[in-house]
Amino acid sequence: MLTEPLPSMLDVRKAAARGVSVSGTLRPLELMRFQPLLAADEGTIEAQLSFSRDEENRYVIHVAVEADVSVTCQRCLEPMPAHLTSDNTLAVVWTDEQVAHLPRHLDPLIVAQEACNLWELVEDELILAMPPFSYHDTQECKERIAGFSDAAPEGSAAEDKPNPFNVLAQLKPGNKR
Repeated sequence: MLTEPLPSMLDVRKAAARGVSVSGTLRPLELMRFQPLLAADEGTIEAQLSFSRDEENRYVIHVAVEADVSVTCQRCLEPMPAHLTSDNTLAVVWTDEQVAHLPRHLDPLIVAQEACNLWELVEDELILAMPPFSYHDTQECKERIAGFSDAAPEGSAAEDKPNPFNVLAQLKPGNKR
């Protein structure tokens, strides 16, 4: 499925007044704050944004983002695939006073100008969708970590060496040989 790139800027007031829906794709390389959180530059990000007005005439954006990216496993430090999803409804506001009057089900999106940077909006949603820790399955990590260590020494070599703590055992009271 070939989709077009997501536009970077859009006037949210005009888009909400017209009931516009915008969708498109991004690459992780295009999102400068999100990219350092990833293990590789490859991946796909699909975003769908629907602009409208709610029953109280607020400008509202419904944001749905899906991404297939590569993150670092915190256990073995190897890359692993991750599927991120975000589905959120934002109310467009221009001041902190407007934020205080929003209902709980709406998150604020403070817009300084009429045009909103859609890439930054998608990037914020992806950063919030990142899990705090990413891990492979336990067995898969054990296999990967085992490849980093040396082979275990043979049992006969350990038996030939005297235990340095045997001297301490002779010093214990009540342990006469």
